[in-house]
Amino acid sequence: MRDWTRRHVLSAGAAMGAGLALGIRPLAAQGADEIVLGGSIPLTGVFAFAGIGIHAGIQDYLKIVNDAGGVEGRKVKYVAEDTGYKVDASVAAFNKITSQEKVSLYYGDSTGFSKTINPELERRGSILMAGASFASELNDPKKYPLQFMAGPDYSEMFGILLRYIANEKAGAKLAFVYSDTEFGRDPIGPSEALAKTLGLEVVEKIVTPPGSVDVSTEVLKLRRARPDFTIFHGYVLAPIPEFITQAKQMGLASRFMGTFWSMDNSTVERMGEAADGFMGVMPYRYYYDTEGESPMLEKIRQMRPEYQSTAYLQGFVTALLMCEAAKRTLAAGKELTGANLKAGLNSIKDFDTGGLFGVPISIPGNSVPVGRIYAFDGKAKQMKPASDWIRLEA
Repeated sequence: MRDWTRRHVLSAGAAMGAGLALGIRPLAAQGADEIVLGGSIPLTGVFAFAGIGIHAGIQDYLKIVNDAGGVEGRKVKYVAEDTGYKVDASVAAFNKITSQEKVSLYYGDSTGFSKTINPELERRGSILMAGASFASELNDPKKYPLQFMAGPDYSEMFGILLRYIANEKAGAKLAFVYSDTEFGRDPIGPSEALAKTLGLEVVEKIVTPPGSVDVSTEVLKLRRARPDFTIFHGYVLAPIPEFITQAKQMGLASRFMGTFWSMDNSTVERMGEAADGFMGVMPYRYYYDTEGESPMLEKIRQMRPEYQSTAYLQGFVTALLMCEAAKRTLAAGKELTGANLKAGLNSIKDFDTGGLFGVPISIPGNSVPVGRIYAFDGKAKQMKPASDWIRLEA
């Protein structure tokens, strides 16, 4: 594997190689008319499974844009540094890239980085940023005026799940199972309040350490509570399979659900027998989805014949929305400042993403409050639609 600690650049004409090194070449001088998209990307460390996909998704979308002539005639150059999913490394990467390039767009790797770098974004006033975080706190245009996320925030994800549940079973009993992390705790309070508003009852809340842990005691709590639906949040995989397996062995008939970072098809497949029927919220169509017209997914499948993860799609969609914001800003004859780029982004209304989202999207604030419920089909080994697309009120 390449030494990911060095700088990676995608610019006009970069060769599209195979594997993780796709589109990477030594540093090239910035052209006068180039738009630079910088990135603090976790290509190593605990979040590398997502970072590698995000990295490839950003590169692929920029190749499509640059091959078509760029954004309003300006090519987009991608300059990324590996962060190992560490906030101090992410900040160092940001400082390095912005000291050497005129950066207009930036991808951040975590909630911690997004919060830490926010004062610097405001001080500079020249960059629009998005990233891997869907933290509810970031969905505040007043506090984070130069940031956005390419999907619903975590509370909105719960909102989509809860609206689906309320439609499926009035008065349903719920359990929330979440990790003892900022990520895990994020949507719990607001979602309890929303559940009550929707006539649903939260009968149990269970908090665990992230990762593989003994959940036998917690499963007994679920058995006593007998929830109709159990929603997991703040995990990627473990301990979700352990919960589901033990709960089913005890005869618990609850339906189990997750949020975005637990919804990759290959991740769910790794749950084994516990995967069958697992449900959750996803803002995008899956790589293999052929429902309706989706020219962007068709392009992705042409570029990447093998299955691409939800993290890949998140990187791809984020780059698409960044470039659309830049396109609208330049088309209006405005300078690429952070405020102008954010205004361009917020002008997106009923926008067709080429089928990546299943419905036209609008971005009134810092999120895209749209999603769909999918359920894993054990025979097909695929997440399949279980609902229509659900839009939350702006």
